[in-house]
Amino acid sequence: MHLIEGLQRHIEDLLDTSIVGSRSLSGGDTASVYKLDFADKTSSILKYSRNIGSVNMFEAEVSGLQHIASTNTIATPSILNYGTHSDISFILMEYVKGKSPSKEDYEKLGYQLAQLHFHTSDNFGLDDDNFIGSLEQKNNLIDNWVDFYSEQRLGFQIKMAIIKGLLINSEIPSIDDIKTCLQSYCKKVKPSLIHGDLWNGNFIVSEDGRPYLIDPSVSYSHSEMDIAMSRLFGGFDSSFYQAYHNEKPITEYYEERIEIYQLYYLLVHLNIFGTSYYGSVKRILNNHF
Repeated sequence: MHLIEGLQRHIEDLLDTSIVGSRSLSGGDTASVYKLDFADKTSSILKYSRNIGSVNMFEAEVSGLQHIASTNTIATPSILNYGTHSDISFILMEYVKGKSPSKEDYEKLGYQLAQLHFHTSDNFGLDDDNFIGSLEQKNNLIDNWVDFYSEQRLGFQIKMAIIKGLLINSEIPSIDDIKTCLQSYCKKVKPSLIHGDLWNGNFIVSEDGRPYLIDPSVSYSHSEMDIAMSRLFGGFDSSFYQAYHNEKPITEYYEERIEIYQLYYLLVHLNIFGTSYYGSVKRILNNHF
C-alpha cells in the first residue's frame, strides 16, 4: 500500500475497520485519489492532499454534493468523512462501481439532470464561493443573469488570464460589450441549480444503471451551462440531450448561448493548462464580441 502511514491509521480509527488494500486511481488533478478496501468487505474513495488550500476545496466539494443530493433528483456518492490530519486534507466517500453507460443510462441521466435544473432560487450564485477545477469560482448573489455571467464568470476568468499573460487587453471586450451581447441572447433566464463542471469524467453510472454526479462546481446559474460543458469535449450520447430537452425544450438563440457559455470553461482551461486553449478562446471572442 502507498498511503501515508499516519493517514492510514487515522482512517482506520475513523471507520473502525482495517484497510486491507489500496489502489491509486487516475483523475486527481488537485489531489491523490485511491480506492480503499476494508476488512469488513466495504470499499471507499479517498482523496487527499498536502496542499494547504485543499481543505477549502474538499469542503466546497462536500457542500456541492450535499446541495445536489438535497434535491432528490440525481444521486451523489455519500460522504463518509472529511477534514484534516496533521498537514493532510482528505475526503472519504462512497465507492460507486461503474460501468459503460448505455443509451438508456444516458436517457436517465438527461431526465434526472433536467429535474435538478428545475430547482431554483431568488438569485444567481451561491451563499459561498467555491472552485472550478483548481481555480476559485466567485458566487456573489445577483438577481440578474447578464450581470452575474459577465462579472462573476467571464470577467473574473478574463482578469486572471490577463494577469497570467495569457490574454492581452486589446483582445478583450469590455464588460459593457459583453453585457450587450448577452442581453440579445439571454431572455428571461431563471436561476437553476447546476452541477457546474459536467463532462464525461464527472458522472458515473453504477452497475445497476443509476447515474451519479461527482466533483461538482455548483451554483444557481443558467441551466444551459451544464449542457454547454457537456458538449465541449466530444459530448454525451444523443439520447442524453433528447431526454433532457423533452423536459427543458430548446429556445431561441440556444446555439449562440451554448458557445458563449463554453467560453467560460475554455477560459478556465486556459488559466489552468495554458496556451493550448488560446485559439478556442479567441475564436469565440471574435465570433460574438
